[in-house]
Amino acid sequence: MQKYILAHKKELTIINGSLLLLALADHFFLTRGKIVPVALIIAGVAGVLPIAVQAFQSLKVKVVSIDVLVTIAVLGAFFVKSYEEAAVVTFLFLAGHFLEQATLSKTRKAIKSLTEMAPEVSLKKDQTGKFVEVSIDEVTQGDTLLVKTGGKVPVDGKVISGSGYVNEASITGESKVAAKQAGSLVYAGTILENGTFQLQAERVGEETAFGKIIELVEEAQDSKSNAERFIDKFSKYYTPAVLLLAIVVGLITKDIELAVTVLVLGCPGALVIGIPVSNVAGIGNGAKHGILLKGSETIQNFSKVDTMVFDKTGTLTVGAPQVNKVISNPEINENKAISTLVSIEAESDHPLAQAVVKTYPNVTRYPVSQTQVIKGGGIIATVKGVKVVLGNLQLMKNNQIKLGPGEIARSEQLESEGNSLVFMAINNQLALILGIKDQLRPNVKSELLRLRKLGVKNLILLSGDNQGTVNQVAQNLRLTEAKGNMMPEDKAAYITELQKKGQNVTFVGDGVNDSPSLATANTGIAMGNGTDVAIDTSDIVLMNSDFDRLVPTLKLAKATSHNMLQNIVIAVGVVVFLLTSLLFSSWINMGIGMFVHEASILVVILNAIRLLNYRLK
Repeated sequence: MQKYILAHKKELTIINGSLLLLALADHFFLTRGKIVPVALIIAGVAGVLPIAVQAFQSLKVKVVSIDVLVTIAVLGAFFVKSYEEAAVVTFLFLAGHFLEQATLSKTRKAIKSLTEMAPEVSLKKDQTGKFVEVSIDEVTQGDTLLVKTGGKVPVDGKVISGSGYVNEASITGESKVAAKQAGSLVYAGTILENGTFQLQAERVGEETAFGKIIELVEEAQDSKSNAERFIDKFSKYYTPAVLLLAIVVGLITKDIELAVTVLVLGCPGALVIGIPVSNVAGIGNGAKHGILLKGSETIQNFSKVDTMVFDKTGTLTVGAPQVNKVISNPEINENKAISTLVSIEAESDHPLAQAVVKTYPNVTRYPVSQTQVIKGGGIIATVKGVKVVLGNLQLMKNNQIKLGPGEIARSEQLESEGNSLVFMAINNQLALILGIKDQLRPNVKSELLRLRKLGVKNLILLSGDNQGTVNQVAQNLRLTEAKGNMMPEDKAAYITELQKKGQNVTFVGDGVNDSPSLATANTGIAMGNGTDVAIDTSDIVLMNSDFDRLVPTLKLAKATSHNMLQNIVIAVGVVVFLLTSLLFSSWINMGIGMFVHEASILVVILNAIRLLNYRLK
């Protein structure tokens, strides 16, 4: 029976609210009161049933929750025939619960999405030397595996032959692909965009970096699911105190009606609705501005943040590499060299090539012939009858392209500034050196300064990119600390260390690799154009991925948190005032007390509604 009632809690709430509306309509427009008592009685009964079941369950585990107090107060209201109080209190209690739960409904889709992204099959070398497709469960440490273009790397391992470009965004969060050749490490769940190689399995199953991401997300989400709500903590003291007061009053005065009145006036109607209404109003305001706040616990945690940790790519940066700097040979016409460069790069899908094409969309393009792709190096082609070598520094060395001391120094300087380098030689003479890097989001520096003014003491960057790039970004943005070359588990572990030091940590990211950190932090914030996993795992989502929304989000969280506190003070203050007046004066009675009681509920609702009009500048 208890399960049945709780399973139909939503329906009972609808019945409760509908009958309240019917009673109101009857009082003013229909039979002028004939239906009112019956409607209110049924509404009160429908509303109190799920609350009473929850009260009974809490008492079974020796917890006197607010459900217990509400149940007793409603029964007391029935006893003194105050049916409207019973109906209204139960409706507000249930409606507030559903409104809050609607925003707190975190599903397990994040884990499901991660699991679906994990590789299921692999090409394994058998005893005859042939590669056959097997289940990923059949792969063991030491096996030789084959990965072709477009395929997922099935396990963590080391490349033993072949080469290619691997998209490691699922692990490092970096949008640029990584060149892999013999001796390079590769990770499960990454994608080989171009090339073919064989690898030796070193870590399989749950031991892979991708497997650890899934495990970390599960653990972090489980630890958060047991967080106590503020109202439950308060009820540990409030509920027993009101019950004890009613019992003492009844024993001393021998007046049962007075004791019931204590319970009715002490019923925390405004208290139980104050937090959920503030919460819903704050969430509603955020939703209008593209900010998804997932519940009151999120709002409370984020409002107290003192340390904010950022991913780099797609968070502090726009996630789209661009040509940052060009060093040209004065002996070669730069415009013709760039046209030659774009002509070749236009035939490649490599992210760095696409960055070049996007930077120079309107240059003249020449016909390209005799194209030769050098895996892990670049491209050798013929343009207008001239040999062109385009790629990394190693490709230049392999083709005897000489770089002078000045050119080497300038390329090293570009690399230290966090650029990926592209070299181009025409007729065995160096023509261009390009520094390509991701660009910082507009206004990110000023936004970080605003965060400091709001009380965020520590601004930290954790990234899978090289330390040189990370240091350059951190110096530019004046961050407190910056760490590069970090795997997902390293980021999550670092956040845990910060939390052990007593810091309230918010992590801001957008990739699959960010999901452990998003789940581990006190508050996880995901950019809306990030992966589904990051969005599902996070506590706050900036739906339009606008970094400028971060400061208004913190302001809204603080305003909502303050509003919740105001409502608690109003609710408790009114109850204390009513009970004090009831016990130590003669002017108050049930009617007046109920009027003030209902007025306090209206006040906290109106106070909360102010959040709907809170302007996010």
